Parts: sequence; structure tokens; C-alpha cells
Amino acid sequence: MIATLALALPSLVGIEKVVVFLIMLSVLIVLHEGGHFWIARLNGVRVNDFAVGMGPTLLKWTSPRSGTNYRLNLFPIGGYCAMQGEDGKTSEAEQQRDFRGNRTTDPDNFQAKAPLRRLAIVIAGPVANFILALALFFGGALLFGTASNEAAPQIAALQPNMPAQAAGMKVGDTIVRVNATEITNGNMLVTLIHGSAGKRLHLTYVRDGVQGSVDVTAVPRKDPSTGKIVGLTGFVPRSVFKRVGFIEAGKSAWNEFTGSIAMQVGGIVALVSHPAENAGQLHGIVGIAQVAGQVQDFGWAPYLGLAAMISISLGIFNLLPVPALDGGRAAFIVVEMLRGRPVDPEKEAYVHLGGFAVLIALILMVSYRDIARIVSGQGAF
Repeated sequence: MIATLALALPSLVGIEKVVVFLIMLSVLIVLHEGGHFWIARLNGVRVNDFAVGMGPTLLKWTSPRSGTNYRLNLFPIGGYCAMQGEDGKTSEAEQQRDFRGNRTTDPDNFQAKAPLRRLAIVIAGPVANFILALALFFGGALLFGTASNEAAPQIAALQPNMPAQAAGMKVGDTIVRVNATEITNGNMLVTLIHGSAGKRLHLTYVRDGVQGSVDVTAVPRKDPSTGKIVGLTGFVPRSVFKRVGFIEAGKSAWNEFTGSIAMQVGGIVALVSHPAENAGQLHGIVGIAQVAGQVQDFGWAPYLGLAAMISISLGIFNLLPVPALDGGRAAFIVVEMLRGRPVDPEKEAYVHLGGFAVLIALILMVSYRDIARIVSGQGAF
């Protein structure tokens, strides 16, 4: 699987964009692990290792006060937080049973803590992702501004199997003329195309300083918000950002944050309630990497917004009550709190094994479909 991603991503996105994407993803994962680390230390749990990256260790420093080994590993993808009392091999219940059976007095041990404290440590990672997302939305709004109602006549995204893509237009093309009409802004462009349903249009564009032109036919489609028939060619114009103050940035960040959570939770609910109709909306790391590569072309403001949305996705995904994820561990701790004792280790092990197998199969299936769609020219989305 890793070999497939390594071969597919550079050719589909561009090596420099892959590097930026992987760095961004690693930062989100490391800060997720940082949430576990911080709450573990606040609750008196010893963290044996806190690592940035995976694989062999390049640099290591051991804190003389806490005894934590801080590691910089070879492969700069992700990281981990290894606490005392977690071997990473056995289930939560089995680790609890072994700890109680040994009757050791180790106050630094994760398993020695009350269920509520262990629950706080487990969910701290996803919570860190939510806090980071809110900070990214706020920082992006404060530094680069917020998206206004205006748009630039530049292509920000292309919809697959639509006239613009079929005609050879690319993300980043700036449309300067439609038929004989000079285009001065994106709103004017959208209005003109929407009013040309079924008509043949001659689009003149500029790409890398060179002018070109294509003929497309605006496909008639019903606008779901108004019910009117409008013309579409299959591209999204780039948003124009306006500078805002501290308070406005905070309001914008909160709206973006809550809106993104509502959208993603709604998507999960729709997937669970109507899996056949919504399974096609699932996308893995390959599809997300392709979108991230396209967003990079439009500067840091949209890219920070994308990073925030991915951070929210990581938080929500890890909170799902799926074995091998934080949400799965949290679910077993909650059951332990309700029962007054841990779940039977053998039963928990079976649940973890089955859940992990389903999770890996889903990741493989989604990644394969992303690659197949992109290679066939359909795009990831």
C-alpha cells in the first residue's frame, strides 16, 4: 500500500506539492499526539516516548525531569506518544487486567488512573485537532482575510465530465473574454455563463502568460436554490479575500469551524443511513492529496482553510467508536465505567481484530478507487 502511494502521488500531484501536503499532514498528526501527551502529563502519566516521524530514530533527547525520550525519526510522516502502561500489542482490558493482576504500585502508569482520567487522555488527541482547526481558521482570516462575495475570473477547480475540463481548460486559467464580452471579475463571468444555458460559448483565457481559447457549450442544469435553469461549464472561480479585523476574524473562524463540523458529521450520518447512495463520496489520502495540490496554487489562505478541514476530519474520524481508533478505546473505557469493571479481554480482542480488518479494507478500497478515478481522468472528486 505504501509503495503504491509513493508511486502514485508524485505523478498525479507533483513532488513538491506532495512534500508540502505530507508536512502539513504530519503537523496535524503530531499535534494530535501532543494532545494525548499534554493531558497525560497533567494527569501524572509517564510518557516514555514522544516522536516526530516514524521509523528509525535519527536524534533522541531524554528529559532529566520526566524521563521522556523525545525522538526525531527518519520518515517525517506522523508521530506517536507512548505512555507507561501501554504496550501497543494488547487490548485496553487486557492491559488493565495485567496491571491489576500484578498488583504493582506504579502511579505513573496509564492503567493506574481512574477511568475518567484515562478517557480524558484518550480523547485529548481529537480535541487537539479541533482546537488546531479553529486556530488555523482564525489565523488564516487574520493574516490573509476572509472570502468575500466577489470572485476572480480564474479557475479554482474543475468538475469532471463537464465542458470546461473536456475542452482542456486547467486550474489556474484566467478567463478574459466570453464571445465578444471582456471579463473583469468572476461574478460577471458566472452571471454570463448562467444566462447562456444550451448556448455555445467562445472562451478566451490566459495560461502562464500565453493566451488561448476554447469553445464550450453551457450545459442546462436546475439551480437547487432557485429552481431556475442555468448554464454550467463545470468550473469554480477563485474567491477574492478581503482583510478583516480581530473580531471579524474570530467570528469568521467560528462560523467556518462549526460549519465544517456540521457538514462532515452530516456526511457521516448520510453515509450510515444511505450507504449505497453516499459511498462514492468517500475519499482517501490520494484524493485529498490531489485536491491539496490544486489548492496550493491559490495561496496560503485557502490552504490553511483546507488544513483546518482536514484537522477536523482527523478529529471526527478518531472519535468514531471504531476499534484501533481513539473513539474505540474511549468506548471500552465508557463501558468499563458503566459496568464497574473492564470488558472481558478476549471479547475486546475479537472486536479490535474485526474492526481493524474492516478499517484497513476500507482504506485500501478507497485509496484504490481514488487512484483509478484520477488515472482515468475523472479526478478525485
